[in-house]
Amino acid sequence: MKLGLGLYRHQLDDDHFRFAAQAGCEALVIHLVDYFNQGGVNTAKDQPTGDLAGWGRAGDPDKLWEEDYLRDVVKRAGAHGLKIAAIENFDPAHWSDVLLDGPRKAQHLENVKTIIRRMGAAGIPCMGYNFSLAGVAGRVRGTFARGGAEAVGMDGPVDDPVPEGMVWNMRLGERVGPGLMPPCTPGELWRRLEDFLHAVLPVAEASGVVLAAPPDDPPMPTIRSTPRLVYQPQLYQKLIDLSPSPANRLEYCLGSLAEMTEGDLYAHTENYARQGRIGYVHFRNVTGKVPTYKETFVDDGDIDMLRIVRILHRNNFQGVIIPDHAPQMTCAAPWHAGMAFALGYMRAALQTVAKETVSTTT
Repeated sequence: MKLGLGLYRHQLDDDHFRFAAQAGCEALVIHLVDYFNQGGVNTAKDQPTGDLAGWGRAGDPDKLWEEDYLRDVVKRAGAHGLKIAAIENFDPAHWSDVLLDGPRKAQHLENVKTIIRRMGAAGIPCMGYNFSLAGVAGRVRGTFARGGAEAVGMDGPVDDPVPEGMVWNMRLGERVGPGLMPPCTPGELWRRLEDFLHAVLPVAEASGVVLAAPPDDPPMPTIRSTPRLVYQPQLYQKLIDLSPSPANRLEYCLGSLAEMTEGDLYAHTENYARQGRIGYVHFRNVTGKVPTYKETFVDDGDIDMLRIVRILHRNNFQGVIIPDHAPQMTCAAPWHAGMAFALGYMRAALQTVAKETVSTTT
């Protein structure tokens, strides 16, 4: 098991690479989508949240991530002793019609395949993808965490319809509307996911890349009047059963799983880890269930995080764990302080479990 850090596109520089290395990280999970482009209230000081207007504007539909750029990021991170373990999230501009089952679906599937091949050529082994119409939406920000630290949560259902021209909580162009996103049933969304996996998994296998799907965030049956796929932990098994491919994996978000209203998080973690289906882990703690949960410091929520590390270790999980979100601490560098606190806890947890294993075998 490896300690890692998630970095947004604007953070892919030497200073942030040094910060990760100094905190004891071995790997990075990077975001290449600019969630904050023309984002309005959604600023780049922390994780994206936004409002009903979405995060911001999606990228250029005609400019896919180039292999040379990917190789450059790998090389620059490598100079600090860091591996790029995964890229998280496709740009909606590149695959929106896969999600919508729209007229450019074939072209957008080819976009995804091209990106996967370039990742494989650059030595990036995992792609985290969020197969969702509304995306990560409906969350609020406040002083929810210990000591009044700023964090993210949810204060009730959000089912305002998605305007036409918005997908995955981002605008595809300058404006949205006046119409609404076409309706979709849960069964239809599962069919679209199955089509996607059938088309892309063979390319991923051939490229040495695995696809890792997160649970829904927030994990509600609907967000903004659109269906969700994995809003209860047992639905991950339905996703796994769509394809036996070893490239069909999970982006295992502990926070989102703990926010769900059903299931035993520890039993499900044991199950999915034993199957070898976990691609990488979002190591985040929360308190409460949807639709009124709050994110917390890693040591201060409903999840026994050390118990999770023990389960992963016992099942020989060799992937990366990252603090995908952390409360902002009161200082001159709120993001850095929050992440440093989380990484210190995680590093200690990994060392503790490793020593427990040694002591029981000697």
